[in-house]
Amino acid sequence: MKNNSWIILFIVTIVVISLSFIWEDKSYDNYASEGNKIVAPKIPDEAFFAGERIPLENFEVRERLDRELIISTYWHSSMLIYLKRANRWFPVIEPILEENNIPEDFKYLSVAESNLANAVSPKGATGFWQFMKATGKKYGLEINGQVDERYNVEKATLAACNYLKDLYDQFGSWTLAAAAYNMGENGLAKQIDRQKSDNYYYIVLNQETSRYIFRIVAAKMLYNDPSGFGFDLNKEDLYPELKFKEVYVKSSIQHWADFAQRYGINYKILKTFNPWLRENKLTNKAGKTYKLKIPEGKGVE
Repeated sequence: MKNNSWIILFIVTIVVISLSFIWEDKSYDNYASEGNKIVAPKIPDEAFFAGERIPLENFEVRERLDRELIISTYWHSSMLIYLKRANRWFPVIEPILEENNIPEDFKYLSVAESNLANAVSPKGATGFWQFMKATGKKYGLEINGQVDERYNVEKATLAACNYLKDLYDQFGSWTLAAAAYNMGENGLAKQIDRQKSDNYYYIVLNQETSRYIFRIVAAKMLYNDPSGFGFDLNKEDLYPELKFKEVYVKSSIQHWADFAQRYGINYKILKTFNPWLRENKLTNKAGKTYKLKIPEGKGVE
């Protein structure tokens, strides 16, 4: 009987030890298995925005970039959507920037502003470039109850180019021009005067503007090396460029749904390709000429 007790105790001990190894292995697999480790994105030795050097040797500047790289790397849903949309919209934005002598890096400003969507902020800033109504009108955009060209990517990009050129002329730096785009030229000028410094990286600004350039640079880095930040996309995952023909309208339109049917599409598709149409009709008393996109190809019936 005594021998049997020792045998039972030995068996129980073996079972407990075995289970402890299993539990330990399971815990290890769940916490740090290969391919699921949480790692810090690499900060580059040097970085530039619009050809202007970012002083990463300064620890505070370096940590601001680090913060935005971490957020961009691990905000998976937003960054995946951005990468998909960029394939469609960067080819539209890039040539407009180039034609107007605006550095290509400013395409990432529209990412920081709206994530390449016709978004509307709580304050009313609208479109890819987040124009307020007064600023949009100042730079030539038609904005009323029936037409709002802040939703027109091409026209809003051109307006943004003209605004940025004015900001560059005022501040003498593309970095400061971008900061002023975010917080307003009067607010930035006041802080430059107050702090006796015209270096964006060494001025105390509100949190949003203080992060702004770094958000843009993080978007640039992620776009140029998505796999390096853990994003694995195939070409077929990306949103294709929209195919369309252009139609000119010079008269009033009683109902855009009837207009759409004449081209074999529905009202929603017409509005999807022309989101600047804000009503179901167009009065057009002035006889202005409007250019509309009529989709071509499959999947737009």
